Amino acid sequence: MLAEYLPILLFLAVAAGLGGVLLAIGGILGPRKPSDEKLSPYECGFEAFEDARMKFDVRYYLVAILFIIFDLEIAFLFPWAVVLDELGGFGLVSMTLFLLILVIGFIYEWKKGALEWE
Repeated sequence: MLAEYLPILLFLAVAAGLGGVLLAIGGILGPRKPSDEKLSPYECGFEAFEDARMKFDVRYYLVAILFIIFDLEIAFLFPWAVVLDELGGFGLVSMTLFLLILVIGFIYEWKKGALEWE
């Protein structure tokens, strides 16, 4: 039973060892040129404040969710375009309906001002 997992364990050991070696080499030979800009904390596009429990603006989450939605739309278009010949008319109509629903949602959020950043 263990012999079946031996190649996986060997692969994980080699990957961990190689990763450790590369990190060590980078730490030893890597350039060290710290500056105020590099050492400053960066979080979500605005300056970090002293209070770690500050509230985020809702618009940040809204823009992130909208990005994910429209990014997934593109992710569905690539495999559909590859097999469009096999799907035929049904595939074309179903993707048109899918895109129509997303466009209606996009128009709704545009009219509501969700894409405006003040």
